[in-house]
Amino acid sequence: MLRTAPSWLINKTALYSHRIIGEAFAAIGARRFHVGLLASLVEFGPSSQASLGRRCGFDRSDVAEMINELAEAGHVERTQDPSDRRRNIIQITDAGRIHLERLTATLDAAQQELVAPLSADERADLARLLGRVLDYQVGRHPL
Repeated sequence: MLRTAPSWLINKTALYSHRIIGEAFAAIGARRFHVGLLASLVEFGPSSQASLGRRCGFDRSDVAEMINELAEAGHVERTQDPSDRRRNIIQITDAGRIHLERLTATLDAAQQELVAPLSADERADLARLLGRVLDYQVGRHPL
């Protein structure tokens, strides 16, 4: 019965996905939030810390620590917002772009491991179907 319940299958698969990706990132000294924050900065450009956290879906209280970790590694820079001196603007550095490339390659390899038993067409179908379910749920119940 459980093996035919989509929610059970999605949850069980997500546990393996989380582990595979976490281990892959740990092997290169990275953490999963690195890719989200850095990719957001590349896609949307420099951002306030609060906007960046909201866009990535991270709790506001955790974002400062995440940014600190990336800044200490030289992957992002903080500058004071000239229009509001209380706010910092976060931007990706060249080292951060290189780190993101490495993260993306690592993530791609981990994704391949996760869906290894599927053909290329089946992988595309799975992504398409999960995307439809997600889009529907986001439309009904935004997080």
